[in-house]
Amino acid sequence: MKKFKKDKRIKSSIFSVPRFIGTFLLVAFVVTTSFLLFFNTRNIKMSLPQQDIEASALSTFFNIVFLCVTLSVFDGVRRRIQTGVPVERILEATHKITNGDFSVKIKPINRKKYYNEFDVIIEDFNKMAQELSSIETLKTDFISYVSHELKTPLSVIQNYSTILMSDTLDEEERREYVCKINKASENLSELITSILRLNKLENQQIFFNKERFNLSEQLCECMLGFEGVWEEKQIEIVTRFDETIEIYEDRELLEIVWSNLLSNAFKFTPEKGTVCVDIFRHGEKVSVKISDTGCGMTQETKKHIFEKFYQGDKSHSTKGNGLGLAIVKRIVDIINAEITVESKQGEGSCFTVEIPFKIQ
Repeated sequence: MKKFKKDKRIKSSIFSVPRFIGTFLLVAFVVTTSFLLFFNTRNIKMSLPQQDIEASALSTFFNIVFLCVTLSVFDGVRRRIQTGVPVERILEATHKITNGDFSVKIKPINRKKYYNEFDVIIEDFNKMAQELSSIETLKTDFISYVSHELKTPLSVIQNYSTILMSDTLDEEERREYVCKINKASENLSELITSILRLNKLENQQIFFNKERFNLSEQLCECMLGFEGVWEEKQIEIVTRFDETIEIYEDRELLEIVWSNLLSNAFKFTPEKGTVCVDIFRHGEKVSVKISDTGCGMTQETKKHIFEKFYQGDKSHSTKGNGLGLAIVKRIVDIINAEITVESKQGEGSCFTVEIPFKIQ
């Protein structure tokens, strides 16, 4: 069994040695006082008649009872303050959460420098409630977004398939509608694949297949996958590669990262624009920069760019599903890398991925 380690946030434990010693001394004082009262009374009044000695013993008994009651009341109040109040607060909060109220927040019992175990439990409980609230919001938004994204291609497929039933269409029109249905089905398939991939990544249902490979070669292969796009838009490609860099990482996961970042770069870069890809090593990290001369983004868009289904530029919303960068961010987190973005509206964007340099 794993040994429990004391939380560093606990400053004044309710099970601490000083508290135990304090309670022990209080009980010892009461018991000692009671015996002293009895024996002193007997010594002083030893020459008195038997009935007076018995009266003194009775008086001592009531004194002991009084002290015991006082001690019990004191201990009850102490327990009420130290245990009863926090337990009631936690029970009330858990009851609200079981009824679906994730906005609940428990007020700490003590100030931070006097935190005990209950304060730490309360702090963690508040964090849990906040996370549950966020998850509930994300779930609601996810269902809403997915419903909307699925509805669009399905509507296209339904509408054009209905039109194709008409006997008045010529061959050219029929071919055009079939192409649109095919494109909508491709978008639908891509969306479902992205959703399943993101769900798999978020639930850690992945098995790393790390290997040693040349990073510049992988970037070149990914870029060649978009050759048709950059040739059609006459985009200039600028590469600055350190061709000697080899890393030990999951090749497939990184390929997803580069494909999504390059796809966005080519998508948002206008005709005759420029896309730059840089690979270099600094210290214990390898950096990959993918920049473009596209439309850029606002500061508000930068805050939400890695959120699921978020699309800052609505003019390009039909060319994506808003999941690409969310998948990129999740993969980057899984492999303990970092991703940052620099962008200025009207001038372009630059995404930088920093990967820990490891060679097996």
